[in-house]
Amino acid sequence: MRQILLILAMLVPFTASADRIKDVASIQGVRDNQLIGYGLVVGLDGSGDQTTQTPFTVQSIISMLSQMGINLPSTTSLQLKNVAAVMVTATLPPFSKPGQTIDATASSIGNAKSLRGGTLLMTPLKGADGQVYAMAQGSVLVGGVGASSGGASVQVNHLSVGRLPAGATVERAVPTLLGQGGFIHLELKTTDFTTAARIVEVINAQIAPELASALDGRVIQVRAPSGNERVAFISRIENLEVSPAQGIAKVIINARTGSVVMNQAVTLDTCAVAHGNLTVVISTDSAVSQPAAFSRGQTVQTDKTTIDVKADQGSLVQLQKGVSLSEVVKALNSIGATPQDLLAILQAMKSSGALRAELEII
Repeated sequence: MRQILLILAMLVPFTASADRIKDVASIQGVRDNQLIGYGLVVGLDGSGDQTTQTPFTVQSIISMLSQMGINLPSTTSLQLKNVAAVMVTATLPPFSKPGQTIDATASSIGNAKSLRGGTLLMTPLKGADGQVYAMAQGSVLVGGVGASSGGASVQVNHLSVGRLPAGATVERAVPTLLGQGGFIHLELKTTDFTTAARIVEVINAQIAPELASALDGRVIQVRAPSGNERVAFISRIENLEVSPAQGIAKVIINARTGSVVMNQAVTLDTCAVAHGNLTVVISTDSAVSQPAAFSRGQTVQTDKTTIDVKADQGSLVQLQKGVSLSEVVKALNSIGATPQDLLAILQAMKSSGALRAELEII
């Protein structure tokens, strides 16, 4: 029996489990900020940009040297092999203060073969507002290796992207408001009215009555003390346990890889599924027609084509109303459905109204 390439989420029967509030919600305003900058990696062993094809690398070098008091004639043609232009990205965590270090990533934007062994020169990292929030500089760590000779090459992992562990220093803090006025707001990671109501019940029952209220299916407003007591209060709130509501029935299909993800809430209405493979084989044999000696005929190539159509016997399986995910998988396995067949079967079930789930194709 052929097995379906099926990725199953929550294969065991659903049971209510308690999660911490910090696992299903976050504090409004407490967020990461993305930083980006343009820089140069130097010290490469001949694996840098080909400057004739990446003029911006040469322009960057000339601009940098002029700032250091080195003026090159305008007619100078630089042939650099040990320099690569890169984009540097980093994530600024909330509450980061000047002087702290964060990780950064350097990615080649030219045609450098490798950033291995290079050093990133001082690069300002800017936020969405154009302000500089960090400066990055240091050795680039590349988790790969490659070699080439005589037209042959071998490469392990990616060589045009490298990491700078603790390679950026925070220069400016991002103001983070830990709540507004006498309230803090919890934001659910997934909108769900039932989960929001349960969080309100848990906070009011274990902290104080009428302390929390749900503004909608995603935001919960909580009265909080001011000053230094707010941190301890939030710590107590986020460690309370709550039982999240069961998610909506959903089937996610990746048409490119043939993988399917279904949660345990997926059920079916009564339906019958028949499956059979149709195979068409077209083969062509080439032959040469040779004329007799001293004749006026010509040698020509002739093709003989044969077409063979095979239809596998289809199986009809009836699925009862309310069957669980495990029974659906067992039934589809029994008719020999492949991952690609499963995509068509599930879409047909959805169109007929038998599939009680949201179908999402990515």
